[in-house]
Amino acid sequence: MANEEECRAALERVAARLAEVDADRLAEHVVERTVSCRVADLGLAFRSRLHGGGLDPFERDEDPGAAQVRLTVDSDDLVAMAFDELNPAKAWTAGRLKIEASIFDLLRLRKLL
Repeated sequence: MANEEECRAALERVAARLAEVDADRLAEHVVERTVSCRVADLGLAFRSRLHGGGLDPFERDEDPGAAQVRLTVDSDDLVAMAFDELNPAKAWTAGRLKIEASIFDLLRLRKLL
């Protein structure tokens, strides 16, 4: 099981990778949304804001259910996805990644993955 620092580093890596996406492509597919990532096995949650410029830094969140896009994943799977050892689409289909969002947000996010 990964610890809180490893999960935070994984989220920072995801944010850094998103920042590398072409600005025009990002602007085409991203609408400003609040995003939470609940790390189920650690009982932790983090929140950020997704916008045309990427992701803001993740911060601890006590109410992850209030975010517009909600991810739930175990710590090891979060780290594996951040380091390209686990494909997010495969994790989702296997039930290892849960995503709660509107259908329109899901379609937009799919194009960025």
